[in-house]
Amino acid sequence: MTDGLGLPGRLLAGPGQENDMKQAGDLIADIHPNYVLAYRAKDADRLMDTILDAGGEPVIPPRRHQRYQHYYDKVPYKERNQIERFFRKPMEFRRIATRYDKLLQNFLGFVKIAAITIWLR
Repeated sequence: MTDGLGLPGRLLAGPGQENDMKQAGDLIADIHPNYVLAYRAKDADRLMDTILDAGGEPVIPPRRHQRYQHYYDKVPYKERNQIERFFRKPMEFRRIATRYDKLLQNFLGFVKIAAITIWLR
């Protein structure tokens, strides 16, 4: 999760075989966002309910196969690239880009060190 400036806010990781939707609700569990921007693949009722319960507005385009196509504001949706920009920044660190660490705990530790370095820039 990033803030509006693309700086890291919260980092969660799970096993490689786990779907990232399982962690999506935990990312916004204790915060009160104004907007939550996500890609079309994150359009799930459970995540939408979590966002609305937190007092935020989901800015997630509906999947094409859904019968009910809900509205989303396209202007803030254009800012979703902030998360993509953030994911590119830790890849400058060779240890993260090549994933030297096999254990998730060690890998996430180095990702957090990279996030701190990004904050300090």
